[in-house]
Amino acid sequence: MSEKNRFASMPEILKEYETLEAQMADPSIHSDQGKARQLGKRYAQLGPVIAGYREYKKCEADLQAAEEFAESDPEFAAEVPALKSAYDVAAEKLEELLLPRDPNDDRDVILEIKAGAGGEESALFAGDLLRMYLRYAEKQGWKTEVIEATESDLGGYKDVSVAVKSRGNPEAGSAPFAKLKFEGGVHRVQRVPETESQGRIHTSAAGVLVLPEAEEIDVQINMNELRIDVYRSSGPGGQSVNTTDSAVRITHLPTGIVVACQNEKSQLQNKESALRILRARLLAAAQEAADAQAAATRKSQVRTVDRSERIRTYNFPENRISDHRVNFKANNLDAVLNGELDDVIGALLEADKAEKLAAAEA
Repeated sequence: MSEKNRFASMPEILKEYETLEAQMADPSIHSDQGKARQLGKRYAQLGPVIAGYREYKKCEADLQAAEEFAESDPEFAAEVPALKSAYDVAAEKLEELLLPRDPNDDRDVILEIKAGAGGEESALFAGDLLRMYLRYAEKQGWKTEVIEATESDLGGYKDVSVAVKSRGNPEAGSAPFAKLKFEGGVHRVQRVPETESQGRIHTSAAGVLVLPEAEEIDVQINMNELRIDVYRSSGPGGQSVNTTDSAVRITHLPTGIVVACQNEKSQLQNKESALRILRARLLAAAQEAADAQAAATRKSQVRTVDRSERIRTYNFPENRISDHRVNFKANNLDAVLNGELDDVIGALLEADKAEKLAAAEA
């Protein structure tokens, strides 16, 4: 593909960027915080593209000037190879920046982990996955908040929902959803369970679902379309457990989506947590219905936790982790479970980028 065709969209992007700059400089726009936030987010998205384009044009001009004078001046001729290399790097970088972006890449996430096949061992593995993601989030400088959890008898989790938030305005590609979006699916573990007395290796599984977190301006919930039930909490939780009707179950009547929360001490806090999860699920459902690509991505996050349907295997006896989608294998399972996820996530992101580049060139 010619350079002209590769970057044919740049004039339109430059025009949009200039328009956004003018709008954001208008004091009246900030009277509508929702609109101002929306413009600011789009402006931040286009910033790296504009910077990449300016670097590309600079390298192009330097190379053209050197080639023009190379025949008459040996010093210019000597600079051409290095300038050509810089130009190629800038062009490749700009091409990557112009690849189609997931509209949710700048969002925070709600990560849901559910025990599946394997009983108590699966719940313990769900706890291992939770700690892995919490440690990874800590290494990324993100904030985390467990907003709902049902513990198992041996200290694992039957299911747990955790909010993962970036601090400030993250750079493109570094927000929680951009990094974690391919973690959704069935995770399989092979190891000798704590409940196994004869040392036999068992296989169990846990499911992970990655939801882009919705803001109130993204999803409008009609309270008349909700059925809200309150009941007494059960399990660990202190004096309020089994003494007050603090647990909340919300049913969204149009879709049938049900969310229950009981971790907080007050009914109001549990209601807010449940609404937060409901917004994220409604946003994902709306995008799935509206966008065929989003639907395909969403379907890759397997909802049934079956050991045969897996995206990744954690083999404890061999200290090996394998991601079956990109044929990634590494013998550092102990480090991965301690939050060292950069290599496996990087492999998934590189595969996604390669697929988009191939589609762009087709």
